[in-house]
Amino acid sequence: MNISESVKYIGVDDTTIDLFESQYVVPEGVSYNSYVILDEKIAIIDTVDKRGMKEWEDNLLRTLDGKKADYVIVQHMEPDHAGSLARLLELFPDITVVGNAKTFVMINQFFENINIKDSLTVKEGDTLNLGSHTLTFVMAPMVHWPEVMVTYESSEKILFSADGFGKFGALSLTENEDWACEARRYYFNIVGKYGAPVQTLLKKASALDIKTICPLHGPVLSDNLGYYLDLYNTWSSYQPESKGIFIAYASIHGNTAVAANRFADMLRDKGVEKVVVTDLSRCDIAEAVEDAFRYDRMVLAAASYDAGVFPIMQDFLHHLQSKAYQNRTIGLIENGSWAPTAAKTMRSILDTMKNITIVEPVVTIKSALKENDIPALEELADALK
Repeated sequence: MNISESVKYIGVDDTTIDLFESQYVVPEGVSYNSYVILDEKIAIIDTVDKRGMKEWEDNLLRTLDGKKADYVIVQHMEPDHAGSLARLLELFPDITVVGNAKTFVMINQFFENINIKDSLTVKEGDTLNLGSHTLTFVMAPMVHWPEVMVTYESSEKILFSADGFGKFGALSLTENEDWACEARRYYFNIVGKYGAPVQTLLKKASALDIKTICPLHGPVLSDNLGYYLDLYNTWSSYQPESKGIFIAYASIHGNTAVAANRFADMLRDKGVEKVVVTDLSRCDIAEAVEDAFRYDRMVLAAASYDAGVFPIMQDFLHHLQSKAYQNRTIGLIENGSWAPTAAKTMRSILDTMKNITIVEPVVTIKSALKENDIPALEELADALK
């Protein structure tokens, strides 16, 4: 793939990986992106995961066509991007490794006895001239690791954005698919906790004239960049992207599920714009996290369990807590046969989050939904609509 006459894509697709970061299902795989800038001096922008190292090496050598690589820019030390760094140094022992001070600390942590003959430590605003291309380094700590930096190439107006603007999905399998869905799931589950650092990076990016964004996962972005930048601004400021109600339920024997689905029908009958229902026991939790952040309202319906809440609901709430979930309106429905405790437990976790409004009434069901429970559900639906 050619980004331009001088900038080449040398990344690889991974279509056999089962879990990205050993936790996120990726049915359409993932791409590990890497780039080469061909100029008087040749620069490689990041390497790839060891899983794709042989194909990446073949892509690199074919693109260089006998030329020598002068620099490797290490924007992010996570193994899916720096995993082939040692192999690159074997191929080109005299290559200059470019990173910031934290980069080199992590290189020595990940690679024992790595032999770096020449290195260049850069800081905010430093530049590197390759000939007709000039790279400017922009520090992006905690997007989403402390050593992260991005790189701006001024002649072609390309932002090499590290993990920013990345998404799940192998390029060969997702060429014509909507960007936002898997980019949203990727963002909130991997970068979501770090909204403030993302906002800082967006402010820095706003001062740059950007025509192309080259992320480390997913497609290169060149059309309608305002769309992607606006979504990142919304996501990183923890504001809802869409009006709607997300109902997440945790049901042991199906009775809480009946109540949750009945409540969803009530909301639709009352004209709520969008209602999405998810069974937490059977869904992809990462997708549930995505939907919780996407919509402005959420309803949690859960069975009581061991004087607390059914464990999958507690797990889901802890995921939201760790990703800095905030600025939302929540309704609670609990079920219990003798001593309902689900609502109290859910509230105790929600109380640790910023700007969460829990609407009344909190609805309590005893064992199974009955007609005398309907008025309370109707009242909650009216409060949320």
